[in-house]
Amino acid sequence: MEKKNVQMDQREWVKIVSRFNKPDVGKSIWQIINSFGPYLLMWPVMYYSLQVSYLLTLALAILTAGFQVRMFIIFHDCGHESFFRSSRANKIVGTILGSLTFTPYAYWHKEHHIHHNTVGNLDKRGHGDITTLTVKEYQELSNGKKLYYRIYRNPVTIFLLAPFILFVIWFRIPKKSMDRPGRYSVIISDLIIAAFSAGMILLMGWKAFLLIQLPVIYLATGAGVWLFYVQHQFEDVIWTRQEEWDYKQMALEGSSFLKFPRILQWFSGNIGFHHIHHLSPKIPNYNLEKCHKSSPLFETIKPVTFVSSMRTINLRLWDEDANRLISFAQL
Repeated sequence: MEKKNVQMDQREWVKIVSRFNKPDVGKSIWQIINSFGPYLLMWPVMYYSLQVSYLLTLALAILTAGFQVRMFIIFHDCGHESFFRSSRANKIVGTILGSLTFTPYAYWHKEHHIHHNTVGNLDKRGHGDITTLTVKEYQELSNGKKLYYRIYRNPVTIFLLAPFILFVIWFRIPKKSMDRPGRYSVIISDLIIAAFSAGMILLMGWKAFLLIQLPVIYLATGAGVWLFYVQHQFEDVIWTRQEEWDYKQMALEGSSFLKFPRILQWFSGNIGFHHIHHLSPKIPNYNLEKCHKSSPLFETIKPVTFVSSMRTINLRLWDEDANRLISFAQL
């Protein structure tokens, strides 16, 4: 499979991205309003829909989950300190919105920063990524561990079961392996979630609350994990060993350009321009598309469409000889 080759002098791309690294407080505040505002408004709408039909409630949950994904993108930008100039503003907004998407601020972002510095590095896997074995590593496993890996990499596990367990259960528990800020962020997140849940239960009762919250968080976490998956697991992705790892190359060839329909691009906060985000995490999400379109240097990036992204689901192993992801059937 032919790999794309992105030729770009470092001074060129640094000069390009530096023009988009500055957050606009007006745009940031408006994005909070048009994301968090509708999310809150959807709660009474979904509550009253329960009196009509739960199928209608579930349909509305899809829209509400979309706003929650968009809130997660703001939380994500805050952790990179790209949403506001003020570190304090980023932390406050990020902590609140992160908690409402069931994600502890400091703990998640520590793992995420490691991910940015190790993405596509076969020698530094294990932080903020989906476990992917090489063909050689898989073949050396016992039959029991091979079965475990196959179950883990099954789409039902990755997209339907694991996201809910990870965000709703795993992220609620402070662990000894976490540093102090990480543990504190889990506790703060739990308290915000508890306060929000208690308030909603007082307003609508525990049954209505669960009938609304569970499908919303289930859909939002599943969509979020799927987005993360296709950002670094696609047909033309490149991964290398440490000695060949290059920051710019991994940003542009190890991170996908997801070309979504406009509505999905809006709800996903432009995160489909993931190659630009990895090139410069300091670019706020509302500037990613502008940066991508600002230079012909990015025209060589092959987009991954919604349809082609579906084909990545069967890619489970990295073949170091062929330098590509393959399915189990291709062993």
